[in-house]
Amino acid sequence: MSRKLAVGIQNFSHLIQNNCFYVDKTKFIKDWWDGGDHVTLITRPRGFGKTLMLDTVRTFFSP
Repeated sequence: MSRKLAVGIQNFSHLIQNNCFYVDKTKFIKDWWDGGDHVTLITRPRGFGKTLMLDTVRTFFSP
């Protein structure tokens, strides 16, 4: 099965279940977690995956 390009999808589980392309941000999440900051401000223009990254973190840490 070929992979799909999911434009506008902001749900990590949906991307994985539907075999869509996903830019892995695991290293960024690890660096962020290891940093131990109380507050993190992520400033990027629209379309850079901020919401998808936060959904990935939520999915990873959910029971």
